[in-house]
This record gives sequence, C-alpha cells and structure tokens, in this order.
Amino acid sequence: MPGPLSHIRVLDMSRVLAGPWAGQLLADLGAEVIKIERPGGGDDTRQWGPPYLKDRDGNETGEAAYYLSSNRGKRSLAVDIATPEGQAIIARLAADSDILVENFRVGALAKYRLDYASLAAANPGLIYCSITGFGQTGPYRDKPGYDFMIQGMGGLMSVTGTPETGPLKVGVAISDISTGLYAVVAILAALTHRDKTGEGQMIDMSLLDTQVAWLANQNMNYLVGGVVPGPRGNSHPNLVPYQPFPTSDGQIIIAVGNDAQFRRLAGVLGKPELADDARFASSDARVGNRDALIPIIEAVTAEKTTAAWQELLEEANIACGPINDLARVFDDPQVKARGMVMDLDHPLAGSVPQVRTPITYSATPLDYDRAPPTLGQQSDEVLEELGYSADDIAGLRGKGIIG
Repeated sequence: MPGPLSHIRVLDMSRVLAGPWAGQLLADLGAEVIKIERPGGGDDTRQWGPPYLKDRDGNETGEAAYYLSSNRGKRSLAVDIATPEGQAIIARLAADSDILVENFRVGALAKYRLDYASLAAANPGLIYCSITGFGQTGPYRDKPGYDFMIQGMGGLMSVTGTPETGPLKVGVAISDISTGLYAVVAILAALTHRDKTGEGQMIDMSLLDTQVAWLANQNMNYLVGGVVPGPRGNSHPNLVPYQPFPTSDGQIIIAVGNDAQFRRLAGVLGKPELADDARFASSDARVGNRDALIPIIEAVTAEKTTAAWQELLEEANIACGPINDLARVFDDPQVKARGMVMDLDHPLAGSVPQVRTPITYSATPLDYDRAPPTLGQQSDEVLEELGYSADDIAGLRGKGIIG
C-alpha cells in the first residue's frame, strides 16, 4: 500500500544532514524524492568515512556509512546547477514538484534563478524549505553553520557534561537532526495550508533557532527562575532521583517522576523510611536535598547486579534500564521485535542495513524499497521522465553537465 505522501514529489537539493534527514523522512512517508547532487562528488557525506560500505567482493564502494544514514528512499540526479542547462533541468523539475528542500547559503541560489521567488513564479503551489545555520534574516544570516558550533552557540553544550568535564556536545549531530524533523513538521503543515488555499510558501529553517527552541524546560527554568543552568552530568534539574546509579557489575538508570513512584522505590531499596523523611517526601524537597539522597541510594544499588535491580524495579513499575552500547541496542529483544533494523537491496553491495523510521501507521504502513542511491544512479530515468531524449542525455553527459 502506498505511504501517506505517495502523491507528493520532493526535490532534495540539500547535503550533509539536516536537509537530507528531512528528505529521507519524507521518502519514508511515501513521497517521491529526487536528490540533486553535483557530478563527480555528490553529497559531501559520501566521503565522510570510514567506515565505507563494501561491495560483493569485499572492496570499499566509496559510500560512507554517514551518507547511508540519511538518504534512503531517494533517486539521485547528478547535475551541475552552475550551467544554464543544469538550471533548466531543475526549473523543469520544480515546476512539477510539490516541495523543494535546500541548504545553500542565504541568497546563493538566486544567481541561478533557483530561489523561491523565481521557482514560485512558475509553480505558485511550491513549498520551498530553506535550511541554513542562522536563517534568512539577522546579523548572522551570511555565516556558515555546522552542528557542533550550533550546539555551542545555542546553549546545549552549556547544560551537557559535568563541572569536571566542562561543556560537551551530544554524541550525534542533534541540531541537524532536530532541524530536519522540525522542517518536516513545517512542510506537512504547509501542505495542509496549500490543500485549503492552493498557495505554496517559503519555509525559513535555522539550526540556531531550532537549537534554542528545543531546550524546553531548561529555557523556561532560566526565563522564569532567572538562574543560568550549568552542566549537571546525568542528573535532572527538576527530578530526583533521575540518573544512573552504580550496581555490582555496572550501572542502572532509575527515573522517578513523582512522589508515589519514590515511595515504591524506597520500598524496593529496603529503606521505606526515606519516603517519610521530610527531606525527601516531596519532589521539591528531593531536588533541594539531592546531595543527601543520592549517596544513600548509591550505597544500596551497588549491592546487586544491574539485571537484579532491573527485575525488582520493573516489578514495582519504576522506570529503569541499563546503559547499552550499540551492540547491545541492536541485540535488545524489544528493538528486534519492533523490526528497527532492515536490509535494502543495493546495486554494489547486494544489500545495505538501515534503521527504519520510528513512525508506524495502521492504515498506511510504510514501504521501504529503495536503498540510498549511488551518485547519479537515476539521472537517466529522471531526465527521460522530463522528456529528454537519449541523444539529449548523452550530450549533457558529454559536456559534464550531468553525471
């Protein structure tokens, strides 16, 4: 059964992660996504290895795992947009597309007449999503932006890490990923608006805006309380206990969200009196007295294994879990039962592993049938669909305009 966006065509003119992540999610939801890449090199992340995917003979294909993480479900058209012929190809595609996603620098596509104003003149219903580091306005609009610097500038690193380590970034490019997700939300809302009015629009997405926006409770703790939060390591600013605790063979995360859960935890720990202690009886009190409470819990949890505590805590309906590395994540029975890992046919490697989107539908189940494309893998078929003849395509390839 086709996905819910099977009637939608997307031009993905983005590279690296935020834009490609948005394009991949739209493809997962059923949209036709055409990835526009430069001939000879393609998306920067194709070379962001190791590791690289290996072909059937065990040789590296040149397709980095990084690229493979965010380009599933797309067709690749390699075209030089710096040429008039390449610009004409994009304009023809955009005239018959619903969505365009790009992450060029502010104003960079205007010189090719591939900006929103130029393309919307021919296709007023076009939804044009521009993703940049700092947005289309403001004093930083012309600056480049990468995830690491945005994590720093946007406040995330100031609350990540410990007083001993200092600021730390998150272990994945979370500003990019979050911007890609917000971009898809914005695109879907714009599609709804277009369904009502026939009107497309431009969407201005910024990595910095996204990073600032999703600090959530940390933002409000500062705006309401006036205190600048610092790094707390693995503890929570508003909940106690809500962190890892030592066990006899590792660590276990215990997450207590209310007073009733804390009372049950106190019983499991064999210290029911903690729930009646005025220092710990309420959430506010536990936050204020965390330095007294945490060592008490640590002394008890260190006496049993992680597995033993997990069994006891789950019996008491207290949220808990181990800290898994990725080998354990993908060996976890719940992850396996949910089918999070799948293999897709690949022209060079035979198959390539993928991690499915976490979205599941009852009426329109998602169909994953296209591996991340090799560079220019579908150039000929996309151009043929546009009406280019075999001679036209050969001529464009001979001039280096397509790959």
